[in-house]
Parts: sequence; C-alpha cells; structure tokens
Amino acid sequence: MRILLDECVHAGVRAAFPNHAVRTIVEVGWAGRKDKEFLPDAERAFDVFVTIDRKIERENDLARFRLGFVIVRVKSNVITSWMPIFDQVLDAAETVKPGEIIHVSAVGI
Repeated sequence: MRILLDECVHAGVRAAFPNHAVRTIVEVGWAGRKDKEFLPDAERAFDVFVTIDRKIERENDLARFRLGFVIVRVKSNVITSWMPIFDQVLDAAETVKPGEIIHVSAVGI
C-alpha cells in the first residue's frame, strides 16, 4: 500500500506503517500546495492520505477521489502523542476504501 503523510503530520509516523511504502508531502515535492492542488496528483500515486487537518473534509469533496483518507486527532503533533495509536492508524489505513474517511482519535481527545 502507498501511503502519503500530510506535511502537518510528524514524519516519524511512517513507523506506524511497516511493510508499506510511505512518503511525506515534503518528500514528493508538494510542500506548501493547497489540498485542491495536490489531491488529484495524490490519488494517482497513493492509496491513502493521512492527515491531522480536520478542515480537509469541509473544504473538499473527498468522496470523489480514488484515495482513502485517515484523519487523526492527537493531543499534539509530537511522535509520543502518535505512538499509542499506531495500531489504530495502521488498521484505518489498511481498511479505508477510496473516497472514504476514517477518523482516529487518541484517548482523551
């Protein structure tokens, strides 16, 4: 599976996805681009998009993309906030279907 991490996601989150091809927005050269600008490219190159940007679903019609979306709520974007939910994020990424959104929240959020 090809997973794209939004630039607002800590790059260390790639550790949650062993055996998957994970890239960040920065690595693919899309840093600074708005969602509407890179999502058409992302759906051609990736299967899943992981973000903490909750406004993405209000500002875009995500159901029209051939890309699954995992929207995560963490206390802060430090890796220690992500580590307790690695299994949940991995499960979401492995089960989300194109055009679908799965929300994952850390305990207490």
